[in-house]
Amino acid sequence: MLQPPRGRSPRLLAAGVLSMSLALAACGSGEETQSSDSPGRDSMTYALPPNATPNWILPMALPEYMATHNAAIRRAVWTPVVNVHGADGEVEWDHRGSLASAVEFSDDGRAVTISLNDVSWSDGEPVSSRDVEFWYNLVDANKQAWGGYAAGRIPDNIEAWENIDDTTFEITFDDLYNQDWLLYNQLINLTAIPAHAWNKTSDDGAIGDHDRTPEGAEEVWDYLVGQAEQTDTYATNPLWSVVNGPYTIAEWTSTGQVTLEANENYDGNDPAQIQTVTLQPFTSADAQLNALRAGELDYGYLPASALDQQPEFEGRGYVVEPWAGWSITYLPYNFNNPDMGAVFQQLYARQAIQHSIDQESIAGVIWHDTAQPTYGPVPQSPPSDFLSETQQSNPYPFDTETAVELLTSNGWEVGSDGFAVCENAGTGAGECGEGIDAGTKFEMTVLSQSGSTETDNMMSEIKSSLAKSGIDLNITSEPLNQVLGQSVPCEPDEEACSWQLSFFGTQGSWYFPAYPTGERLFGEGATANFGNYSNPEVDELIEATLTGDDSDAMRQYSEALALDLPVAWLPSPAYQVSAFREGLEGTGQDPLAVFLPQRWSWAD
Repeated sequence: MLQPPRGRSPRLLAAGVLSMSLALAACGSGEETQSSDSPGRDSMTYALPPNATPNWILPMALPEYMATHNAAIRRAVWTPVVNVHGADGEVEWDHRGSLASAVEFSDDGRAVTISLNDVSWSDGEPVSSRDVEFWYNLVDANKQAWGGYAAGRIPDNIEAWENIDDTTFEITFDDLYNQDWLLYNQLINLTAIPAHAWNKTSDDGAIGDHDRTPEGAEEVWDYLVGQAEQTDTYATNPLWSVVNGPYTIAEWTSTGQVTLEANENYDGNDPAQIQTVTLQPFTSADAQLNALRAGELDYGYLPASALDQQPEFEGRGYVVEPWAGWSITYLPYNFNNPDMGAVFQQLYARQAIQHSIDQESIAGVIWHDTAQPTYGPVPQSPPSDFLSETQQSNPYPFDTETAVELLTSNGWEVGSDGFAVCENAGTGAGECGEGIDAGTKFEMTVLSQSGSTETDNMMSEIKSSLAKSGIDLNITSEPLNQVLGQSVPCEPDEEACSWQLSFFGTQGSWYFPAYPTGERLFGEGATANFGNYSNPEVDELIEATLTGDDSDAMRQYSEALALDLPVAWLPSPAYQVSAFREGLEGTGQDPLAVFLPQRWSWAD
């Protein structure tokens, strides 16, 4: 069991207050009633987000493969050591969905002892401490490639690892940290992977302790990543058949359809209730809606633009519920882009952009009140002790006159075409700033996620409002996986640094664990710091949120980034407005955007 540090109770988020007000018009025919004769009581079909296909299986994701649906599938196949979930009303350690039976911190708070349940891999071998150590060794030797990496955090902050026995291990950290952060943000990364089947460097290589040397760990990593890049073999590769979760992979098509089959050898505490679960991809939200209307889906969603059709779908036998997330949404700037990076480096330029985005109107009109404006790095809703007054009060409200003033007072002049051009190059007062040449046009391009009418309309609205401030925005759209694959940290001279802004937030850009700290998003060198943001003062504030247990540290962090604008804040949509068939149970919706298909079941 968890032993809170020195009498301090874990500070958890009440998911029950994560409700959204939906203004649903009382229209729609609703004339047809769909019976609940689903495709089969032993099967069900779930709709994946629009234009977002699963494309990664290895429980150590590279940065470009960190989409929430990839993580949800992996969790169904490989049970996390510590699972945190909030679908039951409170975000907390989910014992049923965890390998760990106990997590105990030492008296001095520097070490934690973790005991595992007595469970087996699907091939009969026991799950052991050595399997978790195997994961740690691979991540430690290849941390720069691991999507979960942030400098100074796991694995950097682990000073020692000791396997006490087959199901117990102890981790000693390099410093004294906030233990709630350790449990809810750090230990959730730990994963058991089958050393007896995966600890090799080639298909026919010998199983060994390769991971226990850095060189060997790199070779094993390269081999496993190479196998994971072959998505067409996910259902047939013997590696991925060794699982410890409630499901196995039965099918993974080239179009991204994934079929999960109940693991017949599962001996954990969270068995599958439905034999076969099919995760169905769609090229657009409208295509998904048509399938839902045709009764081809058991669990889908209504796009915001279709909320007035709620009565119709209820008449067809669906229950409609919003799924709100503990998330923020934004456009990352690429500060290293060779063309616009110098402009993005200027705070006045970022302020002008933020003043040009009418979040309230976008949230209300385009997202039909299923989105909420974002003003900083902490989720705006529900209210929390982490949120600063500065972030709550929106320091950069929509105001194009102020945006124009910011540009013209810093060396830019609006031309006859309506767009600003740098006229006064230099670094002094009234000049454009370092690295910005005279004649530079304030023109930028966003690479946006496709497949959503709401996202398309939002980008068009932002383009229109930016133009009123003298800023030109070009919009290109690609499927989510392509956007994530191109929005990577980079150096100015690299080809990969051609992107300027990117959007991957149709269902929210970033979902936090229980603690909305920013070490992975805005810390120097963090793998999810896609735009290469760097601010030493912010790094210090982030460090304070990890080592202290005072909410004031979080509020200072919230205020600093609300003012410094490391990204352009945008309205944060609901994860989705779910529509699931009557009789489908276990559909509690986790604000951390994790779905657990093993808990879905059909009512008798």
